Amino acid sequence: MLACLVERFVAENDTDSIPDPEKNVDGVLKDLNIEGSIDYGVTAISLGSTDFGGLYSEKPLAVIRTAGADDVVRVIRRALESPTLTVAARGNGHSINGQAMAHHGLVIDMKSMSHNNTINVNVNSMYVDVGGGELWSDVLKHCVSEYALAPKSWTDYLHLTVGGTLSNAGVSGQTFRFGPQTSTVTELEVVTGNGEIIVCSNSQNSQLFFSVLGGLGQFGIITRARLLLQPAPDMVRWIRVVYSEFDEFTHDAELLITSQESFDYVEGFVFVNCDDPINGWLSVPLDSNQAFDPTHLPKKTGPVLYCLEVALHYNNHDDPFMMVQKLLGKLRYLKHFRFEIDLTYMNFLSRVDHVEEAARGSGIWATPHPWLNMFVSKKDINAFNRIVFQNILKKGVNGPILTYPLLRSKWDNRWSVALPKNEMFYLVALLRFTHAHPTESEINQMVAQNEEIVQTCIKNGFDFKMYLPHYNSTVEWKRHFGEQWGRFVNRKRQFDPKYVLAPGQKIFTRNHQF
Repeated sequence: MLACLVERFVAENDTDSIPDPEKNVDGVLKDLNIEGSIDYGVTAISLGSTDFGGLYSEKPLAVIRTAGADDVVRVIRRALESPTLTVAARGNGHSINGQAMAHHGLVIDMKSMSHNNTINVNVNSMYVDVGGGELWSDVLKHCVSEYALAPKSWTDYLHLTVGGTLSNAGVSGQTFRFGPQTSTVTELEVVTGNGEIIVCSNSQNSQLFFSVLGGLGQFGIITRARLLLQPAPDMVRWIRVVYSEFDEFTHDAELLITSQESFDYVEGFVFVNCDDPINGWLSVPLDSNQAFDPTHLPKKTGPVLYCLEVALHYNNHDDPFMMVQKLLGKLRYLKHFRFEIDLTYMNFLSRVDHVEEAARGSGIWATPHPWLNMFVSKKDINAFNRIVFQNILKKGVNGPILTYPLLRSKWDNRWSVALPKNEMFYLVALLRFTHAHPTESEINQMVAQNEEIVQTCIKNGFDFKMYLPHYNSTVEWKRHFGEQWGRFVNRKRQFDPKYVLAPGQKIFTRNHQF
């Protein structure tokens, strides 16, 4: 599979196969009147043709650094004048499979709008208006530092754009309580594939509002979002506890997300039962002065173990001890394996930053990342554990293997995102890293293992959906959306009838016929 991708990469990077920029770019864009800028230099084209996944490369015609929504309108309207030109919105480049690319099309650098998209907090109404190109990390800093307020739902990694996560869902340990990030939005400003700026909400232009949330960029580009806020706590007690049995791990995780009185954050992960510093015991302690002592493990344990990760918010004048003891007292974890630290709310939400810093330092941030994200129904998670966690992945993935339960009732079925049918389902995220100089064969093996897992789910009839999905055929996309496919197609016909937007998702093409 990857060999084909590499062959395509070479073909697309062959300068003989690329249209003459003077003839094509200037011909299409030279009289495009925008406040921002048009860049088709080598650096810009390289930016627009790469992403965090590192598996795909599609060269755009140009990268457009728009100054605001009006510029986005002009770019889309110019694309509508062409029979083939497409437009992709690129946030901070953290797609995995080329979703934000546009082969010989136009890539809009959404981050370029951030200097014009000030973050406006309305304290009385407890919301913040944020530009679609703003990073969640900047939203956090501004809201907490200036107003001691914060959005309700987050992702684990915050250097992602607001528009990017809302186009998918945005999940983390708060999702069980508040829903994904899409559930905290009350209003959007969207530029549709028709080249129109439309403000939409639950009560105004609602069909567009629900289409765009989780819509994979297919119906419009989010240029502004209004997000609900709540008071930000001062501190967080961050805790990890360990399990040897999957059924006890899932019992406790499900108990916490369905109880009225619970932690403020609930996640979990699988780790290898060995001393590997990346995949094993050493990945569990939260501080350098904490140690994982395997001599306290039960005599009979499997190839993998499980960690429940929770957090409790509190303020400086509070003592979280009694509540922590009360909540942990209900759980069945291995009593010698409890790790905890206190840190500020901002530092807790920014906890992945040190991982990025270390990965950049070692060179593995810039290497390919064949990540796999999926939702697996509760009814199938035990079988998934036996087949996938304990067998296919028993040696780890050289990075985190996240898994924790979510509640379907916290998601709005009017959104475009596809979910398993059951009320409770598990996020499974394989966040693979390579070493600094991976071979093509090594990356091929990771991609093949991902495909093996997906095919295992299909073969066993598991109720599952891909999160941050990527498919190459209409048949696969139809299977992904299931009964929602007709609705998805109708929304595309209404809001992007010429199939201009988000070509990198490989759902529709400019000459698509139904």
